[in-house]
Amino acid sequence: MEIWINPACSKCRSAVGLLDAEGAEYTVRRYLEDVPSEDEIREVLDRLGLEPWDITRTQEAAAKELGLKEWARDDSSRDRWISALAEHPKLIQRPIITADDGSAVVARTEDAVRDALARK
Repeated sequence: MEIWINPACSKCRSAVGLLDAEGAEYTVRRYLEDVPSEDEIREVLDRLGLEPWDITRTQEAAAKELGLKEWARDDSSRDRWISALAEHPKLIQRPIITADDGSAVVARTEDAVRDALARK
């Protein structure tokens, strides 16, 4: 399993702490430094079963500068959203855990982290 984190994020630190406490084997990806490509974002979205606007942090300064709240949320706009996430990785909701079974979860709660741990 892999977890996408921003080390400055308390939810990310909590998720990593729980993974460690459970003895989980995982890889850390500091996604602000090792920025996911558009294809990687598409893959994670498929694994999550979500759309790009579902994992976008719309309160970030970059989101406001881009006017994301005004962007259409439909199939024809999907690539535009994915490009924005790749260009501005700070907009990606965190942490995201990609589980060994091919699924993924946005692990902002202890229950979500435990859900990812159960998906072995």
